Amino acid sequence: MKFSAILFCGVAALSAFAAPAFAKDWTKATITLEGAYAPWNLTNADGTLGGFEPELAKVLCERAKIECTLVASDWDGMIPALNAGKFDVIMDALSITEERKQVIDFTVPYAATPAAFATAKDSPLAKAAGTGATIKMTPGQTGVKEIDALKEAFKGKTIGIQAATVYAKFVYDNFGDIAEIREYKTGADRDLDLQNGRIDLGFDDAVYFANAFKSANDTLDFTGPEIVGSIWGEGEGLGIRKADTDLRDKFNVAIKSALADGTVKNLSMKWFKVDVSPQQ
Repeated sequence: MKFSAILFCGVAALSAFAAPAFAKDWTKATITLEGAYAPWNLTNADGTLGGFEPELAKVLCERAKIECTLVASDWDGMIPALNAGKFDVIMDALSITEERKQVIDFTVPYAATPAAFATAKDSPLAKAAGTGATIKMTPGQTGVKEIDALKEAFKGKTIGIQAATVYAKFVYDNFGDIAEIREYKTGADRDLDLQNGRIDLGFDDAVYFANAFKSANDTLDFTGPEIVGSIWGEGEGLGIRKADTDLRDKFNVAIKSALADGTVKNLSMKWFKVDVSPQQ
């Protein structure tokens, strides 16, 4: 899911005050989610957290024999808050990237998903070159003909992205010189502007968008190819403080078990209608 300088502003300083590295008997842990990135995670009418990740968290915590508390927090402050000790785990479609590994640790991935552009169905940008196809990219890769075709089509347009995400970095790197980039605190705020014609395009996780289209009364659709590969990191994993290797190891065992017995697949089919299990 979601890298930019904002994530690392002050993080190095915060990590200096992270808990010291010593073994801890983890019987309780607090997991934070955004609660606003459906169907990964969402806030129910009664204030409880629901979606793919809260349901998977329940399974993982049971298998790790940890009593977990789920709390909602703002996406763009999660990593500094984790290192400051405000909670123990981030579970919010957090992409495992080399940049983030500099300041926090990760479990093995529990999901891996593509990303894509979206626009209004009646937009002249609909069905851009490559729509319906999938391309694979690596970090820093340039000269991709499909991306060059999109740059030509999207020249002078406004692209909305959620701030502090791997998707924001991709859009700035590849389209920042030909389009206006507008950042949003949440994906939902961006989607509303897209639906109302205040921006021309959005870029985000493809399974997130597939769900968002329903909320937009099917007025939005994908345009251009889906993008997969190591450009998004190893997949989505739990973010954990570097000192808490024992907690990471407990969740690693639980995630591998949930992948092996099909639990992750079953939950992803329930919430995403596709299997987002990472390739093993």
